[in-house]
Amino acid sequence: MFSICYVTTPTMIVASTLSKILVQNRRVAACVNIVPSVTSVYEWEGELKEDTECLMIIKTQTSRVKDIIELVKANHPYDCPEIISMPMGEGYVPYLDWISQKTGSRIG
Repeated sequence: MFSICYVTTPTMIVASTLSKILVQNRRVAACVNIVPSVTSVYEWEGELKEDTECLMIIKTQTSRVKDIIELVKANHPYDCPEIISMPMGEGYVPYLDWISQKTGSRIG
């Protein structure tokens, strides 16, 4: 099974750094797309906030989602980072095979 994780970050530098940790250093994600500018509206500590953030779209195996959560928590500047996942539906089989190949073995 496969999942897509969504993570928001305050800057492109943070998103890029996290992406490299997930894809290259720890191999828990096959690919991360970084959307450089999304507007997030939310309430935090009793105040309405509206911020520009980056959105990371992370492709992985469902079995690696917990690893991604732990790595993002350990390397993210927010106290409570957005780290959510959704099951991926059907997809192009060679691409899904590639995700499996890139994320199949546990490292570290």
